[in-house]
Amino acid sequence: MRLERRAETPAVLSMAVPVLALLAAFIIGALLILISGASVPAAYAAMVDGAFGSRFALTETLTRAAPLMLTGLAAAVAFRARLWNIGAEGQLYGGALAAVWIGTAPLGIPDALLLPAVILAGAVAGGLLLLGPAVLKTRFGVDEVVTTLLLNFIVLLFVSMMIEGPMKDPMAMGWPQSETLPMAAELPRLIPRTRLHAGLIMALVAAGLIYVMMTRTVLGFEMRAVGASPRAARFAGMGVGRVMLLVALISGGLAGLAGVSEVAGRTGYLTLDMSPGYGTGGVVVAMLAQLHPLGVVLGALMVASIFVGADAMSRAVGVPTYIADVLVAVSLLCMLTAMLFARYRLRRG
Repeated sequence: MRLERRAETPAVLSMAVPVLALLAAFIIGALLILISGASVPAAYAAMVDGAFGSRFALTETLTRAAPLMLTGLAAAVAFRARLWNIGAEGQLYGGALAAVWIGTAPLGIPDALLLPAVILAGAVAGGLLLLGPAVLKTRFGVDEVVTTLLLNFIVLLFVSMMIEGPMKDPMAMGWPQSETLPMAAELPRLIPRTRLHAGLIMALVAAGLIYVMMTRTVLGFEMRAVGASPRAARFAGMGVGRVMLLVALISGGLAGLAGVSEVAGRTGYLTLDMSPGYGTGGVVVAMLAQLHPLGVVLGALMVASIFVGADAMSRAVGVPTYIADVLVAVSLLCMLTAMLFARYRLRRG
């Protein structure tokens, strides 16, 4: 048996890949639920009800989806140009740290300009954090998977040092957290008495802009060309290094905006447990969307509904909540396997 590359992947097969991958993941999840002794229909019904069955559930799912959209877009943009950004988690915390610092430091910024300044600071911080690994890759050939992965730990340790030191809130009863952002630096609530905030609008606008950039601009064409074949792109006269640096700024900036969305929209302050893994979740979202910016929106809603619905499923039928992590991880594995067989076919001999 051997794998043979298809001359062209049928459009129907490309569209069926995410559906088949998710179906396979939920079948594997059903086996795990059976092993735990619960009813599969009851468990999945509880999951759907917990994610979409009420106004509160729906707003919680959308609130959780906003940062996943932004980190998913960050991964999609970078992966499209073959810049393997595994450091979105660190860029998220870097953006959040910069946002909190700008929002709480006595810089004399007028209230009307404070929220734009906070958003800009978060995006710039995230972009700069990925710019370093991109420079090392383009100038010295350093593997960006290693540098971005290790940078996650460095950023988290730096954030820990800051919120337990210079940026620690003296009113936090000893808890390691930053000072609370002023109201002028907070994203407005979309629905009263819920946690749904304007970070969702920011994520949807970002998805639309990235879609236009990737399909209607020269930079988007260059990104796709560099991702398809850097050697051919260089032969065609494109500046591969320049494209990589621009992609790094955009990708890191999107991950930084995810941090801004969390501190300025949901929590109001920075803690080390602010993200339950939005950075790594963004990779899953991007792969489920096959790196399509608009598909990222649907992928983020899917992953967010699994995480939110898993809590309700656990309370209803006693299934452990970590089944959600298993489902998301299996979804990624199934998606990668399905993409492999969409591009290659099995041959005997």
